Amino acid sequence: IANEDESVWIVFNGECYNYPEMHAELERRGHRLATKSDTECIVHFYEDEGDDCIKRLRGMFAFALWDDKRKKLLLGRDRLGKKPMYYTIQNGTIYFGSELSAILAALPHKPEINLEAIDLYLSLQYIPDPHTAYQGIYKLPPAHTLVWENGAARIQKYWDYNYLPKHTASEDELIEELRARLRDAVKMRLLSERPLGAHLSGGIDSSIIVALMSEFASGPVKTYSAGFEEQNFTELPYARAVAQKYSTDHHEFTLTYGDIPATLEKLAYHFGEPFADASAIPLYHLSVMTREHVTVALNGDGGDEDFAGYQRYWLDGFANAYARAPRFLTRSLIPSIANFLPDNSDRPVGQSLINGIKRLEQIPEIDRRASILRWGSYFSPRQRSALWKPEFRFDSANAQNLLAKQFDSAQGSYLDKTLYTDLHTYLPGDLLVKADRMTMAASLEGRSPFLDHEIVEWSARLPDHLKVKGRSGKYLLKKAFAKELPDAIKGRGKQGFGIPVSAWFRGPLYDWSKQMLLGQGSSLHQWFDAGVLAKLIDEHKSARVDHGKRLYALSMLGVWAK
Repeated sequence: IANEDESVWIVFNGECYNYPEMHAELERRGHRLATKSDTECIVHFYEDEGDDCIKRLRGMFAFALWDDKRKKLLLGRDRLGKKPMYYTIQNGTIYFGSELSAILAALPHKPEINLEAIDLYLSLQYIPDPHTAYQGIYKLPPAHTLVWENGAARIQKYWDYNYLPKHTASEDELIEELRARLRDAVKMRLLSERPLGAHLSGGIDSSIIVALMSEFASGPVKTYSAGFEEQNFTELPYARAVAQKYSTDHHEFTLTYGDIPATLEKLAYHFGEPFADASAIPLYHLSVMTREHVTVALNGDGGDEDFAGYQRYWLDGFANAYARAPRFLTRSLIPSIANFLPDNSDRPVGQSLINGIKRLEQIPEIDRRASILRWGSYFSPRQRSALWKPEFRFDSANAQNLLAKQFDSAQGSYLDKTLYTDLHTYLPGDLLVKADRMTMAASLEGRSPFLDHEIVEWSARLPDHLKVKGRSGKYLLKKAFAKELPDAIKGRGKQGFGIPVSAWFRGPLYDWSKQMLLGQGSSLHQWFDAGVLAKLIDEHKSARVDHGKRLYALSMLGVWAK
């Protein structure tokens, strides 16, 4: 789309939910708009406000704008990273796209694999920005613009948020404000010329979204849920409780073993680089099912990062104390107990004391500023060091340093800084990548009211005690919407999309993973010690150690590399 004299052009991926207000303001300024499109609004705001036009947008987006008079390219990405933007600069030319495959297709030669990024992947389960799996190709970070002018690139951050000062209003006043803000965020995302629905997990966040959608809907809300044959991991009964309370038009999908191998090949294609969050598997199938009925689905993504929903947020206090305990306890006694305990991978970590004790082993070697690695690291520094062949060893603290840098740049309490770190790393690098790629793979548009940037800014300034109370997170959110939640959901802990990968890699995926890691055609042999790979498979098969997530990460790396 171009402006009136075709001197400014734009290509745009995403949705601006405030486009009615943008359109009205531009008309008041005297602009002549040819469409009702949000995309055209950006062009005209650029004419008036230059690069700052991006600050006008409220939604999810990535765009490229060409100013022909100035011979200037402006790339922009939304504040939280819901939509992707990749770029590379080679021989005085800039290439950009919303998929890695688009850039690879345009380059004269395929770039080398970025092994340092692969090492980060082994810790984090994703490759964090600005890195990609290829040398010289980068992700534009969320809340940034890139200007290409006169053969030079300039990258700037255009937005951030603060955890200080804290709100001083009463708890009741904050509850009313939260309800009003979230209702507005949901209502804004219901503007659509196409049919809408909701992904309903049975957790707190998606249940609240469905409750609010029901307020505005003229008929039953269409809801969609995915579950597993393994009863310890399925949340379908909780989703049904919400569907029944709001009389939704409810649909379910149950994932079976037979769906998995072919799905992994599809996932590797759509992600374009190694990605090891196994909850992408049910989300892909859920999105395919959803797209049979609607083209837009709201979800509960972001509630945990806004309001401190993960268990590790309250467990971190215990972990910090444990890390200061005598060495004989942390380096000898607890590891010995953990090694003696049986594997308990048939239950999600949040439901298993044994799995929690086993997590304690790695706390002393992980920086306190890297909370997510304490409780969710795929390969510890020692494990990664053993895995790589000697010629490929990397700094074992790479991932910790990346997280610590974000932590140190934030203000506020330990919880504030941890939430800030997650919102700048785990959210855009994992959760939003998964959500965007899996919905887009099914031609489905996902919308996340909790990730409205005004909700993020407001929730950040809530005091710690209104987020975490005792052994529970999301205190204020739960209290604000207590009447909307079924009794079965109010008191349950956080599970998320727990995935039974450990059972899969001892059963139906055992032969497949062995071939992927150790087979003659495996690409992993060039980087990793074959003996260590074999040990991981054998220890997991015998149930001596739970390597399920590590085997999944290596298998997805193998699928991508081939």
